[in-house]
Amino acid sequence: MRIGILGGTFNPIHVGHLLLAEETLNNLYLDRVIFIPCFLPPHKNEHDIAPAADRLRMTELAVSDNPNFVVSDMETKRKGKSYSIDTVKELKKKFAPNTELFFIVGSDASSYLKKWKDVRELFKLAKFVMALRPGYRLKKIYKDIIALKIKAIDISGYEIRQRIKRKESVRYLVPEPVRQYLEKKGLYR
Repeated sequence: MRIGILGGTFNPIHVGHLLLAEETLNNLYLDRVIFIPCFLPPHKNEHDIAPAADRLRMTELAVSDNPNFVVSDMETKRKGKSYSIDTVKELKKKFAPNTELFFIVGSDASSYLKKWKDVRELFKLAKFVMALRPGYRLKKIYKDIIALKIKAIDISGYEIRQRIKRKESVRYLVPEPVRQYLEKKGLYR
């Protein structure tokens, strides 16, 4: 079994995340991609982050039509700061020993990867996949990174939150069920 792990704040999840997962799934012949929304991101300011339960629900809505995508609530249940090393260790216990784990990040992560908790151990537990996104150069930090050129959309959660604050449309930037959820809950206004 070959399983991709795509963790993140997903604040909110958007089509760029979905395209990243789909491209990685296809290019690396993965069996599935697990989306894991964090409870609290260790390297981000917490002031503009929607509640974990809302981000989890939006992620579930976003992937519900893709049988190769699943969502895990392991980090939101764990509470506290979400460290990738803890999540990967937990997943290693859950799956069969011959399961290959592929930890997926965008190339923007290369600038702060050295600050991650126990990052060298993380490299031993999972294959590290760095998707090369437009506008970011890969800073070669570790030789074991699988660099993957993907089709990407230059979009960010920050941009979406700003558009919502300005009362601009986010249609087609997020999946329609997510857009409806954002509107219903009044998130990011």
